[in-house]
Amino acid sequence: MAKDHNEPDLDRELDDLPPDLRWREWMRRIEAVLFASASPVPREDLVRVVGQGVSVDLLIDDLAADLEGRSFEVAKVSGGWMLRTRPAYAAAIRTAADVGDQDLDLREYDVAVLAAIAYHQPITRDGLKDIFGKEISRDLIGRLHARGLIGTGPRSPRRGAPYTYVTTEKFLIAFDLESLQDLPDREQLTDAGLAAE
Repeated sequence: MAKDHNEPDLDRELDDLPPDLRWREWMRRIEAVLFASASPVPREDLVRVVGQGVSVDLLIDDLAADLEGRSFEVAKVSGGWMLRTRPAYAAAIRTAADVGDQDLDLREYDVAVLAAIAYHQPITRDGLKDIFGKEISRDLIGRLHARGLIGTGPRSPRRGAPYTYVTTEKFLIAFDLESLQDLPDREQLTDAGLAAE
């Protein structure tokens, strides 16, 4: 593989440092990568900045402990990690940065349709119609798509090959899910009073 001359060599092994300083440097590298990324960083990307055989999970655990008591934290989301502000500081950020409320601002019916997509993906509009007993408007699908919560999935093998809809990484981040397996099961929804028995 040809070396890119624009990219300096990164000393991953850090053999010239004592073990405790080496570990701290690897933690800081991971922190820098997470800080610079707007989306979750997968394990394989983090592995590229540390030495061979180094446990990214242990480095993340130590980084999380190091950030304890700070205004931000390491979160595992959508199969990777990211730095994010702790919820307790959301109002301070909105006030200082003069940013509007960035909640999802979804109507109750929008959330119901989003949940149906999450649980039944990939699903067509006809599939959603079967669930809700009425046509799901293109406007509603458009709102969810515009917020980045859903995307277009594979074409359905049915006649006319209609589009299917799937949730996105932004959906996982917005609902603080590591993966779709973290969605509550039907029994949890019923216990919470969010689904009919």
